[in-house]
Amino acid sequence: MAFAPVLSSLSLGQQVSTPPIEPQPADKRIFWFIPNYRTSPSLHPYRPLTPREKFKIAAKDSFDRGTVALAVLSAGAAQLTHATPAFGQGAAGYARYLGTAYADFVIRDMMTEALYPVIFHQDPRYFRRGTGTTWSRLGSAAGQIFRTQTDSDKTEFNFSEIIGNSTAVAISTAYHPNSRTATDAVSKLGVHLGVHVAANILKEFWPDIDRKLSRENRKGKGDATTEPVQGW
Repeated sequence: MAFAPVLSSLSLGQQVSTPPIEPQPADKRIFWFIPNYRTSPSLHPYRPLTPREKFKIAAKDSFDRGTVALAVLSAGAAQLTHATPAFGQGAAGYARYLGTAYADFVIRDMMTEALYPVIFHQDPRYFRRGTGTTWSRLGSAAGQIFRTQTDSDKTEFNFSEIIGNSTAVAISTAYHPNSRTATDAVSKLGVHLGVHVAANILKEFWPDIDRKLSRENRKGKGDATTEPVQGW
């Protein structure tokens, strides 16, 4: 929720737009370290991805230094809370937490961004709305968890996201000895989907947040020539 103070400065009924006619490529990282290879700045004009391109996106997200950093942080938090007592403590315990945390990220990326999108002929990208009210953009960001674009430029239920995350959770039970019940699996799936909703919101609003942060940084340096950004 690091972006909440910036997002809260918007009026929820206000039009927020990014006006360029030719969309610029999406930033490859959010907050300069969270991988963002999966984002497309616009749905139109639509061009489907080849299977090779889908696996390339998944590989970039999986092996980016930002993903490693997220795994390091996730492993530290899990060890502090004794999430998996069987892993133990100390350096050896942390190594187990880190290995499983990173495996979770890689398997989830590969399932939701490559394997199932190829099987179901679906597009794994997040397509930014970029214009409209804050509510409409939030709705679009959350909705893309359950609906997606197909390779034939149609909209259908996001089987890749739901089944991909479910498969990743099922696989993770093999190396999470303290989380093997059905209740644990359902809870973990809910967490994964919730994280993906939050990630989509970040992807939607990151260009706006980045511009605002950049503008405030320039103001802090005494740049009085900065022009206001529409809607902020």
